[in-house]
Parts: sequence; C-alpha cells; structure tokens
Amino acid sequence: MLHRTGRLRAVLAALPLLSLTLMAAGPAVAADKGPLSIYQHLVVIYEENHSFDNLYGLWGDLGGQGIDGLPQADLGTTQIAQNGDPYTCLKQLDVNLNTDFSGSANPAFPPNTLSKQAACNPETVTFPDASTVQYTSHFLNEPFNIDQYIPADATTCPRPNKEFSFGNGIMNGAIDPTTGQTYGTPGGCTRDLVHKFYQEQYQLDGGAQDLYVTGSDSVGTAMGYYDTTALPIYEYLHGRGAPKYVIADHFFQAAFGGSYLNHQYLIAAQPLLWPSAPSGQHAVLDSAGIPHAYPLLKPDRAVVDGAVTQACDAATTVAGLACGNWAINTLQPPYEPQGSFGAAQPATDDSSVDLNIGDRMSDAGINWAWYAGGWDNAAGLVGAPGWTNGTGPTCSDPNVSTADKAYPFCPDSTFQFHHQPFNYFTRYAPGTADRAAHLKDEVEFIAAAQNGSLPQVSFVKPLGNENEHPGYSSEPNGSDHLVDLIKAVETGPQAGNTLIVVTYDEFGGSWDHVPPPGMGSTTGPHDLFGPGTRIPALLIARSFTTSGVDSTVYDTTSIMATIEHQFGLQPVAARTPDASSPAVVPRDSLVADLGNAVAIGRKSH
Repeated sequence: MLHRTGRLRAVLAALPLLSLTLMAAGPAVAADKGPLSIYQHLVVIYEENHSFDNLYGLWGDLGGQGIDGLPQADLGTTQIAQNGDPYTCLKQLDVNLNTDFSGSANPAFPPNTLSKQAACNPETVTFPDASTVQYTSHFLNEPFNIDQYIPADATTCPRPNKEFSFGNGIMNGAIDPTTGQTYGTPGGCTRDLVHKFYQEQYQLDGGAQDLYVTGSDSVGTAMGYYDTTALPIYEYLHGRGAPKYVIADHFFQAAFGGSYLNHQYLIAAQPLLWPSAPSGQHAVLDSAGIPHAYPLLKPDRAVVDGAVTQACDAATTVAGLACGNWAINTLQPPYEPQGSFGAAQPATDDSSVDLNIGDRMSDAGINWAWYAGGWDNAAGLVGAPGWTNGTGPTCSDPNVSTADKAYPFCPDSTFQFHHQPFNYFTRYAPGTADRAAHLKDEVEFIAAAQNGSLPQVSFVKPLGNENEHPGYSSEPNGSDHLVDLIKAVETGPQAGNTLIVVTYDEFGGSWDHVPPPGMGSTTGPHDLFGPGTRIPALLIARSFTTSGVDSTVYDTTSIMATIEHQFGLQPVAARTPDASSPAVVPRDSLVADLGNAVAIGRKSH
C-alpha cells in the first residue's frame, strides 16, 4: 500500500524548529496525584477497526500473567445462522478467500486456488421464510488466521482514489491490463466489514457472541485474526530498549457500531443529537432489530439502514433498543473539511455549555490538541506545517481526493471527515480561536514530541491509509506508523513524564469472544448505546517500571474519566434531548479511569 509516512517525514524535515512555540502551561499536577501519577503529558493514539481477538488475540502471557485472548475463547467460536443452527463452514466473499469466486474479466481477477471442504461442498442455509442459499468454503466454522491467506506482502491494498472501488477486495497479484501493474499495492488488506450501530447489537446476540457472521456483509471474514507476534507494534514492544507497557484486556468500545459514533464518545461520552431529524434518516428495524439484509440474513419486514436511531413511537419500534433523534451512523460534519459521503448534520452548539472534553479542558486552562493526519490539506490551511498542495489554483498533491478536492480544500483520498469529532461543534467552527488553537496536523504532533513542546493532552488520529482500517489501510503498514508515533514520543525530551494510550475506535466488524458490559458475565456501566465489542488497548511509558496485564473493565470513555479525575474537571454536560428523544447520560461519570493500569506499570519491584 502507498505509505504516506515518507511524505510526513519530508514535511517534518522542512519544519523550522523555531516556528514551534511552547504552549502555555495549564494547571500544575502534583507528582503521584490523580490517575496519571507522575505523568504530565497524556498522548492518546486512536487507531481503527479491530477487535481484541482479531488483533491481539495471540499476544500470549506477559510477565507470567495470562491475557484473555484466543486460547481462552469459549464463546462465539461456533457461529450460528439466523434460525439458530450452527454453520458447518464459513461463507466468504473476499476474492482471496471465497471458493465460489470463479474470476472476473473486468477487473481481470483470476479465481483463487483454495480447496473446498467436503463437509460444505455445498452447504445449504435455510432462512426463516424457508428460502435457502448455498455456498462452498475452504474454512470450517471457527476463527482462522488471515496471514496464511492474505500475507503482509499481498498486493491487495487499493491505490489512491480506489479505496472503495473493490467491494470484495483485490486479488493478490492480479494485473491491471490497462497499466501492466498489479491492481493493488503490498500490505495485505482484506475487504472491509460492516460495523454499524444496530448490526453490532444483533451480532453480539446478548453476549453469546455468535451472530457476527450472520449479521455481516463480509460474513466469514468476521472470524479472521492476525498473528499478533508478527505485528510491528508487538515486535517493537518486545525489542531491545523498548519501553514497558500495560495491556488492558477488558477494554471495550464505548458505543455500538462504527467510527463516527465512537469518536463522539471519545470526546463527549454521548451521541450527537439531530433535533427533528428528517424521517428518511431514521433507522427502521425488523423484529430482531436488524436494519439491513446481508448474504446470510433476511429481515422479516421492510427496513431502513438510517444514520439516526429508530423513531420511538412508530409501529415498527423495537423495544429495548435506542430510539429518538440520536445520530448513530456516519454523518458529515457541518463545516469543512466535509466529505460527500452521507448527509451533513447541523452543528452542535457548545458555545455556552461544555459538551465535550475539549471544552472542559479549555475552560480550565489545560493545554490540549487534536492532531489529525492530513488535517492541513483537508482544512485548506495553505502554507501550514502539514500543507503539501502548493500555491494553487488546483490541488497538487498526487494523493488528493478527486471526489472532494476544491482548492484550497485538498483532502487526501483516505482522509476520513467523520474521524474529526470536534468539527461537529460550533466552538471549533472555521475562523474560531478554539479551532486554530486545538485542531492541528499530525506533523505538528511529531515535531512537538521531538522538540519537547507536547501539550498536556494530545489526541492523535492518523490519516486513513495509516490507521489500520480494513479495506483501505494495510494492517502492517498502519502498525508501522503507530510505532513511528510512539518512537517520536519515546525518543523525545518529554518521554520520562509522558504516558501513551493506544486504542482503537471500534471492532471493525470482527468477532471477539468476551461479552461487553451488560451482556453475559461481564459487569460494568452500560446503557442503550453501549459499550460494544472488546478492542485492543495499551498504556506505554518510558518510566514504567514493569510490564503487566490489567483486566479492569474499561471502555473508551475511561480516557475522558482519566482526564477529568486528573485535572479536577466535572463530567461533561448531558445534551438536552428534544421531545422525541429519551435522555442519554454521559458515561464518563460512571466508568473507571485508567489509574489501575498506570499503577500496574509503576509497580515497584
């Protein structure tokens, strides 16, 4: 896959260090007080779309402590059909995994050479309406290792502006006859998997964890996992001179579904409200809570896969699932940078009430910034540190999005607009002081880490093709970039008093065997919006004295709680719902902060 890190390093090399100004110091934090202990700087690196079992399931023991990974899996390893029957084999759609794929002429993809399991040649699945579907498969009904079939050097990653051109993936090694090159680039990308609000709740099946395949547009790919020990992040943390770390093996995505909603939970612990949302934006569910048909799933009535929760008082309203005018699936921000995929929702007014952690920190005088890969290009900040698009009148970067470019707004083709959660709030509108002070490009983060000018709190959001998202990002390349970000901190002058938290926004549609809080045997704060599937989480610090495992139940809002408890901030204010929407309690006031994980890392020998 075309890796943007080289461009990023080139931009950094050109940055005059004298242009980097130290941010004004915020409230002092007494050593060893609060959940962050001695750490004066918190860096949160927010990656994309992997469940714990999918990515860290083979991490193994750490310091003699067991990690709850794939070897411990006892739930959901056998996936069931809509009628409750277990599958014999896993239906696959990725062209590199699907034994029913016979090749195609345009694009020129040859068939793969996988053998078919005799036990499912074919397998017949019967839907509740008595109709059937048949398929063959190479994969038995159990988790499987992705690397064996789509290795890290497979040419399966899309080229710029082709990120969404191959719904079932790119065939490894396939040659484009019009260019003589492979269709894809190296990186071992799989096809993407659905990861949406109501779909995930169906997949979790009340904590049985056994409907991930049935509730997925990618079916069997949901059961894939990576060789954890081959990941660049694993190799780095186990290499000579690496910092100590704590792995949190019961850390859950805060909200059901995808990136859009979980980014809001990262900074606000609650969903956005779209007052009086258009009726066409509301989800309409079948009796099982499903808003969409998939290859192995048939709704029992007409459905709508909307971006807003189901209406509360409709004839189709499913009890026990969230309803009202709460925004749950991808919507575009009200301001540039703004993409063309999905409707734009109205701005949320936080000018007088602190509705997110940025508001709280700013009002308390705490230094913070949101650093996004590709921000300066996407936001049209000509001449800013991350700008790579020349002086106009057109965007000159070869990786610019052909769908969304309109100079000076020149987003990279993998820039994700809905990954910029502060851009949905009026306080960070274009032209405001808060936007200029706090929304920055990732190149400024790396420069600040190297120059010793990190703010007290940093959120880091890599560019799309460096964030590990299945479909358009390479897992190993994204993990390489993650290591680069960590190294920038750990080799900088503030390494000794900086804590790094690495986690992922959500599960990306991939299975995990541990039920989230409120389901199965897992206890912890929960509500109608989450938490959802378990995700990877690491705490890394140069001054940790030991590596260890923390099995405390956390979710993404535990990061907000940590900041609030450290700096004496109140939980964020709840949004005032409209008459059609039940109230939502921000979860940052209910969850555990990360203090126990920090204490494990600081444990004396």
